[in-house]
Amino acid sequence: MADRRLQTVSDAPSGQGDEPAGTGDELEGTGSDLHLDLTGTGGGLRARLMDALREAIRSGRLVPGSRLPPYRALAKDLGIARNTVADAYAELVEEGWLTARQGSGTRVARRAEPLPQARPLAPRGRLRTVHDLQPSSPDAAAFPRGDWTASVRRALAAAPNEAFGVGDPQGRRELREALVEYLARARGVRARADDIVICSGFAHGLELLCSILDGPVAVEAYGLSFHRSIIERAGHATIPLEVDTGGARVEDLPATGADAVLLTPAHQYPTGGPLRPERRAAVVDWARATGGLVIEDDYDGVFRYDREPVGAVQGLDPDRVVYMGSTSKSLSPALRVGWMVLPGGLAGRVAEAKGARELVTGVVDQLAFADLVASGAYDRHVRRMRGIYRRRRDRLIAVLAERAPHINVSGIAAGLHAVLELPDGAEAAALHGARRQGLALDGLGAYRHPGSTAPPRDGLVIGYGTPSEHAYAAALDALCLALPDPPDVDHAPLTRVRNRPE
Repeated sequence: MADRRLQTVSDAPSGQGDEPAGTGDELEGTGSDLHLDLTGTGGGLRARLMDALREAIRSGRLVPGSRLPPYRALAKDLGIARNTVADAYAELVEEGWLTARQGSGTRVARRAEPLPQARPLAPRGRLRTVHDLQPSSPDAAAFPRGDWTASVRRALAAAPNEAFGVGDPQGRRELREALVEYLARARGVRARADDIVICSGFAHGLELLCSILDGPVAVEAYGLSFHRSIIERAGHATIPLEVDTGGARVEDLPATGADAVLLTPAHQYPTGGPLRPERRAAVVDWARATGGLVIEDDYDGVFRYDREPVGAVQGLDPDRVVYMGSTSKSLSPALRVGWMVLPGGLAGRVAEAKGARELVTGVVDQLAFADLVASGAYDRHVRRMRGIYRRRRDRLIAVLAERAPHINVSGIAAGLHAVLELPDGAEAAALHGARRQGLALDGLGAYRHPGSTAPPRDGLVIGYGTPSEHAYAAALDALCLALPDPPDVDHAPLTRVRNRPE
């Protein structure tokens, strides 16, 4: 098998062996997101991959002549070994399902009689998701597996025996000390290790914090509904603060009677603008004057593209601001590691709310992440991903400028998503069109606080972190097909890009 695989690979460099010369742009769009299901229980990975490819051809999803992605790209998307994909391709070539030729790559074989279509009918009223443009997660394939493995090994070798006993609810001191240095350097956060409580992510931290708060909480009029649900389940009313291009209108805080305010100041979620400098100062002044608390969700503060990241509000007054962050966007939401930097005696109260022992975030993950930060590997990963996400953002803007120049794009100075602004009343139709194109994305309406008194804004929230590299072109094609036509095709304005840095 090994000799046969190598023979086939050498015959098809653009599909399986060496990548063709050039920038790689010529391969964009030639492969599509294959959506192969390898979860079956029979046989090994190679056999399951071959079965999935055969089924895709039988059902007509892969038509004769379709070009498959390079084996390296497919292996990365599926999270399996390159040799596994190369062996599967080679065997299917020998069976006649695929062809591999010099300069042409690997393609579905052409037959005189096409295979019968056996596509199962989807349940009535439900459409299959083909492209994930939801602003929910980073590129899962980019997780730094090698660096993480090295950090796990070093952390386990250095860990004291007591680390494997009952966990401290405040979190491992090794991680808290590593975060003190990193957050000061990268985000301008002022903290001591004793001020930090480790949690499983922002939602968990917010739940813990709400258990010790009193009174209503002001929130941004556009934000995640499940964050509002956490606050309300803890018995606190949520009061909306309207949002504009300068972030939340914190000047309205005194009239709300709120005891705390939840903000996303680095990059308002989802509308995208940073909190203006005068508003950052104003919210700290409000907290000092009233004894209120500012809850800072720094969900993607490290991903700013057009200038250095804006520092955390916490640096203005550590005694009135709770700073919260996690690895959900920078590494993976599956890691479940987050942190809270708390003023004064709040760290002890939040640790008590967690319980007598650590039951949520594993000690090994805490120690490994501490090593990743201390070794500099975390910084390198963030810098690399910042470049990748910036290129994806730029590509989104360029495609829209070419194919949908009547659409305004905002919120693109930072983060992993952009907002496509739509004419009043156009959001529902655009969402329907997106579903028909197999797109998973969000409308702005889903983020609007039900108590907001400002007129609703129509738009689509487009995440560019999740799609695999080889599927991104097809996802953008589908997005353009879902967008509304310009009101006047002959006189449509050029695409406008908002929230560029001042």
